[in-house]
Amino acid sequence: MLIDGKALAAKMREEIKSGVAKFKNSRGRSVGLAVVLVGENPASQVYVRNKIKACEETGIKSFAYYLPESVSQAQLEEQITELSGDNNIDGILVQLPLPAHIDAKKALELIPVQKDVDGFSESNAGKLCMGEDCLVACTPNGVMAMLKEYGINPNGKRAVVVGRSNIVGKPMAMLLLNADATVTVCHSKTRNLKEECRNADILVAAIGKPKFITADMVKDGAVVVDVGMNRDENGKLCGDVDFNGVKDKCSFITPVPGGVGPMTITMLMYNTLQAALRR
Repeated sequence: MLIDGKALAAKMREEIKSGVAKFKNSRGRSVGLAVVLVGENPASQVYVRNKIKACEETGIKSFAYYLPESVSQAQLEEQITELSGDNNIDGILVQLPLPAHIDAKKALELIPVQKDVDGFSESNAGKLCMGEDCLVACTPNGVMAMLKEYGINPNGKRAVVVGRSNIVGKPMAMLLLNADATVTVCHSKTRNLKEECRNADILVAAIGKPKFITADMVKDGAVVVDVGMNRDENGKLCGDVDFNGVKDKCSFITPVPGGVGPMTITMLMYNTLQAALRR
């Protein structure tokens, strides 16, 4: 069965829109999200445009700041510090990647934990690890929302996450662990990767390699979540999973596009509303 991320994202955006309207009525101001883009990376520009569009759809007020590629560390940090103190802004997002001369970690650390709507800060990551309430990284949080929508309970299941990035792999593993799954995290150094994947009731692919997960790596009836966003040899969008090879073997699968992708920006809107309500 296909897990339709696009449909769930549309449904959730309507709920977020309603929550934002209630917030505005009770607080007398809009929920605010600031997006900072440094340089002219084409992919980053598309992502920022999509985020601003999602803000418009949900009633969130967006504040976009476009800084030149040549911006200094001090100038970027000054911008982030200014936004941190602005009471009309509930969430701050600095679009990655940043230019090579910028110390991204140092800059991102200036975002207050309560405005860290990407969920990347050490504080939010630590709280997630400890099972405490926090702002969670958008993509893995979106995956959990999809599992819930389709009645897939990780409790007692064997979950395998292929990929260990701080943005997807690690928080994904923590969320599944917190949902009482038995979790294995695999990566480029994993031995017998095929065997590990074949043991999974829930298999999450987040490695950035086109069509890497093939049918012989998937257990019959498994739930397969494809977080990948790649281009194949023909330039066509594809995931980390060989969709055509795997789809008839599993019980549920997310397509690319139309699966996890639409949920990521939706969860950013969700996090921004949550940040506003918590403040």
